[in-house]
Amino acid sequence: MAIERTLSIVKPDAVEGHHVGDIIKILEARQFRIVAARLIQLTKREAQGFYQVHRSKPFFESLTEFMSSGPALVMVLEGDNAIARLREVMGATDPAKAAPGTIRNLFATGIEHNAIHGSDAPETAAYEIGYFFSGVELT
Repeated sequence: MAIERTLSIVKPDAVEGHHVGDIIKILEARQFRIVAARLIQLTKREAQGFYQVHRSKPFFESLTEFMSSGPALVMVLEGDNAIARLREVMGATDPAKAAPGTIRNLFATGIEHNAIHGSDAPETAAYEIGYFFSGVELT
């Protein structure tokens, strides 16, 4: 296995629901190491920039509105095969289809209010990490 870094965002619904500690506990129990973290409040424009890949999709407006609606915790996680493992720990985007015990199964309230974001590929992770963190902020 290769050591990888991936971006994770505890989304505004999970922050508002007081699930940050629970989610971090799950991530650490799964052997992810937090190498950077910051509590942020995205502006609508910043959310649009981050999710630009989805600009042409019908959910773009509601997604960026939601992601700029309250504080979120952005983290860089590191570990063996971190990208694929985080996707597994998060569960399916639709919490109704998420496996029992996954973060979305436990804490999400809907397909858009799904508690957590994780990069889906090495190229995406590199872009997303760079969107929120400079190299000097990564330990």
